[in-house]
Amino acid sequence: MSGVSGIKEHMEVIGADGVHVGTVDRVDGNRITLTKKDSGEGHHKGHHHFIDGGLVAEVEGNKVRLSANAAVAVSMEEEK
Repeated sequence: MSGVSGIKEHMEVIGADGVHVGTVDRVDGNRITLTKKDSGEGHHKGHHHFIDGGLVAEVEGNKVRLSANAAVAVSMEEEK
């Protein structure tokens, strides 16, 4: 498991299926904060969502690949 080491601001977060999940705003402890711009629609829009670092499979180039497909990862996001 890769964890959050090596993750940097503005990296793209993608699911195991290659589908875009979000863009890294910052890393807070063991979770990734996604940019507000990439954080949902409707009532989910306009605030940060977080991805647990345990879902990170690897960091490759400018992408963070998750161990779960995008739809599953989005359902596991935390909101703030």
